[in-house]
Amino acid sequence: MTQRMGCRETWHCYTAAITFVPSNQRPCGGDVTMQQVTVRVPASTSNLGPGYDCLGVALRLYNRVSVVRGKKLRFSHPIIVSDAAERFFKQTRRRAFSFSCSIAEQVPRCRGLGSSATVRLGVLLGLNRLSGDPLDRFSLFRLCAELEGHPDNAAPACFGGFIVVQSSTSTSFTQGKRGASVTVQRFDVASRLCFVLLVPDLKIETARARNILPSKISRVAAVENCANACALTAAFASWDYGRMRGTFSDNLHQPFRAKLIHFLPRVIAAAERAGALGAFLSGSGSAIAAITLEAPEKIATAMASAASTPARTIITHADNRGAQVLPIRHSPSGIHHQDGPPT
Repeated sequence: MTQRMGCRETWHCYTAAITFVPSNQRPCGGDVTMQQVTVRVPASTSNLGPGYDCLGVALRLYNRVSVVRGKKLRFSHPIIVSDAAERFFKQTRRRAFSFSCSIAEQVPRCRGLGSSATVRLGVLLGLNRLSGDPLDRFSLFRLCAELEGHPDNAAPACFGGFIVVQSSTSTSFTQGKRGASVTVQRFDVASRLCFVLLVPDLKIETARARNILPSKISRVAAVENCANACALTAAFASWDYGRMRGTFSDNLHQPFRAKLIHFLPRVIAAAERAGALGAFLSGSGSAIAAITLEAPEKIATAMASAASTPARTIITHADNRGAQVLPIRHSPSGIHHQDGPPT
């Protein structure tokens, strides 16, 4: 099955209700909603082959995170939400308040499409808005990247478009040292560029995918990766997308992660034979992404056939807006509806 995602989205989602209450507060009576906000956060594809932990693109595939400020405790909360909340209140030095959080999910989990970043960033942006916006967008990105342990999904989810992140990953994020410098450069992506996603019925935990990587590679392999990442960045920045062809080859992570996703090489080859500019493992997988200027349906069919495993395909485009706090529309009946404009 191939889905086209874009301005008119077909939502197949479910909502998980979760509530955070700070450890120094006890739930009290009442069920009055004090404030609420909904944040739409895009999925992202990262690495793009040679750009390990530094390149990413936001996609028109979204999770929506609704945060409601309140008092009554009704549900337990997962650690991904409580950690984000605790980090936010510690960073802002604001008094913590209890809230509930619901997530309408469109982004597949554990597929290398930035699902965890959408939840963390949605919670951070929601709490920030309910607290009077004490943090700017870049500070919220930094918090999300620290929680993620790497910036290549947090940055496109936050800012949209094609992103280049310059940082020292080991000191800035993995070890949680917030003083380290980090630079983000973003570029709009033209709507004529299509992203074709093969999403297998196979979950890959990021930690497992990172542990399989070697600690050292050869100088020749490193130089080739640098050249490919630079050429790929230049093509995105200049909108000269035809020059992407041949730049997606990688020596840092894909050859090793192919041990977890055995069909990766043949899916990439099938996508390129069908006309794609290139294809690559999305993040740590298991999703595989192809980029093309033409015939996305043909490429999707070729990728699915080559995988020979249960999977779905999604055809979409880049999201140039990043995470958005959706406005509340006021209807004549007095009922509030939250929605946002199409991209």
